[in-house]
Amino acid sequence: MKGTAQREWVLSQESFDELLDWLHADREQAGKIYEEIRYRLIKIFLYRGSTIAEDLADETINRVARKVREIRSTYVGNPTLYFHGVARYVYLEHIKQTPEPLPHVLVNPPDEPDESELEHRCLEQCMGHLTPHNRELVLEYFQDDKRAKIEHRKELTQRFGISLNALRIRAHRVCASLKKCMRECLETART
Repeated sequence: MKGTAQREWVLSQESFDELLDWLHADREQAGKIYEEIRYRLIKIFLYRGSTIAEDLADETINRVARKVREIRSTYVGNPTLYFHGVARYVYLEHIKQTPEPLPHVLVNPPDEPDESELEHRCLEQCMGHLTPHNRELVLEYFQDDKRAKIEHRKELTQRFGISLNALRIRAHRVCASLKKCMRECLETART
């Protein structure tokens, strides 16, 4: 991650206790909050495609633990949001340090479609297998960015008459079936 000074710093029991105290006065509640934060951080890093999500989550927690003494008296709001902000910087540092893959040239015989064309055909085919309702859900669920995405998903929950969690679950299931269909389609197309 950043410099060697940050990597050399080790989370001590005292720092960990301070972190837990900052999360909640009740030690058991603090432990639950800590576990939830760590779980969410791992999910965030996995979602962004990291292969070392747990390491990045631990690095984020260590950095917050180092700062708790400084920020504790002045920080206002949910501590989870502070962790998410630090996680953003940890991730940005990580991708800056990760070398980009070397470009390579794919030479396909003229009669064979290239990979992206195959993927596009399979995606169209798999989307065609979805019900109109599920097709609309998946297309709209992943529409927009940042704040607009949040607002759009709230709108979808009202339109479909379901909770945000139910919307997420439904979108995940539709995506899982799309991935399965895509995998099968691509395997068939390549043979």
